[in-house]
Amino acid sequence: MQQEMPRRSNRERTETTRTALLSAARRLFIEKSYAETATPDIVAAAGVTRGALYHHFADKQALFRAVVEQEAAQVAEEIERAAPASANARDALLQGGRAFVAAMAAPGRTRLLLLDGPAVLGRAAMDEIDGKHSARTLHEGLAIAMGEGGMKKLPLDALTALLSAAFDRAALAVEAGAKPADLNAALAAIIDGLFVE
Repeated sequence: MQQEMPRRSNRERTETTRTALLSAARRLFIEKSYAETATPDIVAAAGVTRGALYHHFADKQALFRAVVEQEAAQVAEEIERAAPASANARDALLQGGRAFVAAMAAPGRTRLLLLDGPAVLGRAAMDEIDGKHSARTLHEGLAIAMGEGGMKKLPLDALTALLSAAFDRAALAVEAGAKPADLNAALAAIIDGLFVE
């Protein structure tokens, strides 16, 4: 007698399909680029129908945005894990900075977040996504450091934007073959320079 498999709920099937689409799209966007990836490639790689793709995402760009959001969230999670709330503000910023550089070294991440992301979604959309994730963690860390009195009082949004740009350039440099230790040392010196002696 054949044993019956338990039936999956609609929610489970929906989540499985969405996960398959995100995973397949991420892989293809990294391997081929956004421009060179067609929706038939994505559905074939995910093992779903085109109807399933359009049930979950309005179009390829919406799917790409979901992939980018997922990547950005993972980077922020890695930063938060590396910089526990128990650390002092300076150490949290330094640990978070190193975690960002390490997290961005994941294969394809710089392409998704720093190259194709702005080209496909636009700078404003990428700033919005970053503001919910990596830039948010940096902004919070800087605000705490200034609030504790250890860091020079500077315009918080401007400082966040400039430091975020420096971290992004470091990630691109690592992608191009630079030594992470050298970049981490330079970034640490910049952060240390913000603290009052």
